[in-house]
Amino acid sequence: MATKTLEDLFIDGVKDIYYAERKIVAALKKMTRGAQSQDLKSAFDLHLQETEGQIERLVQVFELLGKPARGKTCAAIDGIIEEGQEILEEFKDSPALDAGLLAAAQAVEHYEIARYGTLRNWALELGKEDVAQLLGQTLAEEEKTDQALTQLADAKVNRKGKTKAA
Repeated sequence: MATKTLEDLFIDGVKDIYYAERKIVAALKKMTRGAQSQDLKSAFDLHLQETEGQIERLVQVFELLGKPARGKTCAAIDGIIEEGQEILEEFKDSPALDAGLLAAAQAVEHYEIARYGTLRNWALELGKEDVAQLLGQTLAEEEKTDQALTQLADAKVNRKGKTKAA
């Protein structure tokens, strides 16, 4: 059996995040429908559009690597998305729903930031500067989204979640 290399690990990671991004698209659609606040709905919708662009960017990455764009099941993102679904169900009609959805979205963002940061660094280590540049673009978008969600949470969503339901 051949020894696995950083290149193999990198390809697995790209497949993992490709799977994750496709799952995130479906989750964002559900979260947008479930959110109460128009501000949060708009934030989710904006990130949905960004995520679709990120998937296209990953297809470019696969092309540069000479590999088919194919995902690999990612148990981590499946679990994070499942938690978000539980919040949708358990806090439906609750003033805390949007705070929970926003927290679930940030869990996704933090996963993506960790994954894209690692993949970008591995691409650089492997001498794949063009791939690293594409992954770095997505990393910057994910960091910006996380910051925007934090601002929305601090400015409105968390405060509304403290109120008692009528």
